[in-house]
Amino acid sequence: MTEPIELELFGESKLDAQPREALLTYNPSIELFAGTSGPTTLQIWRSNGQVVSKNSQRGERDSVEAIRWKADGQFLAVGWSDGVVRLMGLETNKAVHQMPVCEADKSKITYIGWTRNNARPLASSASASSALTWESLASRGVDASNSNPVTDLPKELTFLEVETALPKISPLPASGGSGDDMFVFTTRTSLEFLFRPFSPQDSDHVDVMIVGTNDGRIHISIYDSFVIGSFNYNLPSSFGKGASTPLQLCHHACHPDLSTHMLVFKPSGADQSTIMYLVPMDLTFIHSSPENLSLLASKTTTLQKLLRYVKQVQMHMMHEWQSTRELPTRFLNSINETLHESGNYGEMNIGQAMYHSVVTGHTFPEVREWLVDQLAERGHKRWDKAVVSGLQTLRSLVHENFLPVLERIGIILSRLLGIARFHESKAEIGFTSAQIAKVMDIVSCLVLVGNKILLLVMEELELFHSFSTWLRHEIDRLASSSATEELTEKEATMEHGKILAYIQRYMLTSPLRYYLNNVPADDLKQGHQQAESGSSLLESLSKQIDKQESGQPNTGIFPQIEFLCGYLDDKAKVVFEGIAEAEKRSVRFGQPTTIELEHNISQFDVRTSAIRTSDSSQGVTYTAITTEDNESSVYIFRTTTNITNGISGSVTTEATCIVLGDGKLLGLKFLYDDSLLVLWASNDQPLRIIKISHKSADLGYQPYSPKSKLSSHVLSNDQVTSVFLNMIVPCEASFVPQQMEVKEASSERGKVPPRLCLLGNDLQTYKVFALPEDLFGQAMRS
Repeated sequence: MTEPIELELFGESKLDAQPREALLTYNPSIELFAGTSGPTTLQIWRSNGQVVSKNSQRGERDSVEAIRWKADGQFLAVGWSDGVVRLMGLETNKAVHQMPVCEADKSKITYIGWTRNNARPLASSASASSALTWESLASRGVDASNSNPVTDLPKELTFLEVETALPKISPLPASGGSGDDMFVFTTRTSLEFLFRPFSPQDSDHVDVMIVGTNDGRIHISIYDSFVIGSFNYNLPSSFGKGASTPLQLCHHACHPDLSTHMLVFKPSGADQSTIMYLVPMDLTFIHSSPENLSLLASKTTTLQKLLRYVKQVQMHMMHEWQSTRELPTRFLNSINETLHESGNYGEMNIGQAMYHSVVTGHTFPEVREWLVDQLAERGHKRWDKAVVSGLQTLRSLVHENFLPVLERIGIILSRLLGIARFHESKAEIGFTSAQIAKVMDIVSCLVLVGNKILLLVMEELELFHSFSTWLRHEIDRLASSSATEELTEKEATMEHGKILAYIQRYMLTSPLRYYLNNVPADDLKQGHQQAESGSSLLESLSKQIDKQESGQPNTGIFPQIEFLCGYLDDKAKVVFEGIAEAEKRSVRFGQPTTIELEHNISQFDVRTSAIRTSDSSQGVTYTAITTEDNESSVYIFRTTTNITNGISGSVTTEATCIVLGDGKLLGLKFLYDDSLLVLWASNDQPLRIIKISHKSADLGYQPYSPKSKLSSHVLSNDQVTSVFLNMIVPCEASFVPQQMEVKEASSERGKVPPRLCLLGNDLQTYKVFALPEDLFGQAMRS
């Protein structure tokens, strides 16, 4: 008889609120778990139950539909009822990426899968693992002849990160932004997390996210947020009436060394079903060009994030300038109305009146009353603070945020331009050098505009300082009954040239309006059409700026950063969509397999293994199932798919059925490549985990066809505990697990053992047990 092993409690928590639809999942690499707290709140806890963060959307109107951790635990993907998957960063509780998947009123997200593929074939894995980075090779000195490992120099040069030599991007102010990204770039921690350097080792992996909706659509993205596209899967016509059955994705599995993934579908909208379909999905772009894929994805995802950052900087710049103008404009409009209503001065405005005062020393009575009684010392301080603080913030935004991020974008575009020129004769990358050159042209325009804004802000700050000093002096002089020595001395220090320059150029209408004004939608549309008709946007922009600076009427909107940033987004989007479309053409669906049982399926799990031969591969998918009316039996299906050059071919399926005594199967999950863990409860036994070696020939797999009768292997309770390795789960008699999850061991951020995670039927008690590593040693090493 196999001696049972008692598991050790790793962590226990009591949740404040029941998770909606038992949506709860443990982090793969650190002691955190995430789930819904009530219907509309996402919450993350430490293993001791301490709340780390809470998050909700649209004033708690949207609910959480699906959640999934990334394989390394760095991101949590959350599918919300508004049809958007938001990625929550581990270092921040903000949504750092957002991917619209479906329209909220038409369909909803039902499943999120996130797996990792090895980009390099198995044959090259050994050589790749023995290669050195150029830094480590250099550190060995010139005498490295006796070293067996060699550096993979082409790979090192391909992924050499020039951006790491640049200064770090600065955080944005907490206020002034807008939209979903308004708080994403406001902290140093968030920025460092978002813009982590892409190392050559990262190119060995491709993280694939697959999102399913209840209308049969599949949304695919890679490298966190690079969207490949959506597909609508239907069964082939050979299925007869079944071909018209609407489906929804309910699970998916893959092996790291296979670019063919196995999708699991069930009839759409059915809470209970006796049938499921296994469908191979070939991501041949992973198999065919892993190096290009890694480089493209790393650069384009970074470019996408930088463009989001630029958009927020643009909104901050426009907000600061408009805030700078708001209070002085109110003051000036007030006195302009007074001058107009008096009828004594014709069309004279406050600018001309002040110019008159500076030149002649004479102040009109209405202006005197305004300065002394309305504006006064308090109003002047408010005016001075609004202008100086606003312009200083605008200067910082341009100098520390706007221009540096454009420099980074320029470097990435130069890399993409090189890739485009290298592949110019092929359509496999999805974009051309002309498209990249167009984007670079727009970035050059933004750099020019950014420097123009910076020069104008610096000049306005200098001139305003002189004007503000004179304005305060005028208020004090006019409020005083007689001239004092102090006022006379101040008068002598006034820089009248600068004061007059400010009144003429900046006080009523600043030249910054040519760059930072809001642009009507019709003008934006017209500007896009004009930009498309010209050869070089930079040349056209320079002409418009020259006209404006020479005093000619300005009729163009090319200098407006709102136009340029919008145009940049549009042209970059063309490149992103082209890359995605090129990869999307490399996605195909293989021969589906039907699994149909007599009773409704209650629980299932899926695991894929890989078998590689000299000229092809096989993906072996194991599907473990329990049914509602047969709670002691576990069905295991073995589906073998032949794969050649990343394309799936013929499929065969075998199956077996094991009756585990009179116990009840409360859950089942695959762990590593060789173990099926079954949570088994029997009246005369403590709660146990039964470890079934699902690859064993002793299980008696037999050929399977849908609805075929399977002969069962019936075991008594004693046989269950003696034939299979089993582990006792120590818990109170009142604790009845409702949901089971297993996690592999991890050393990503400290050593964490394999874990068994159980949610009780009260939907509040959450227990995590450490699984003994020695039982899975070989599987863990492989």
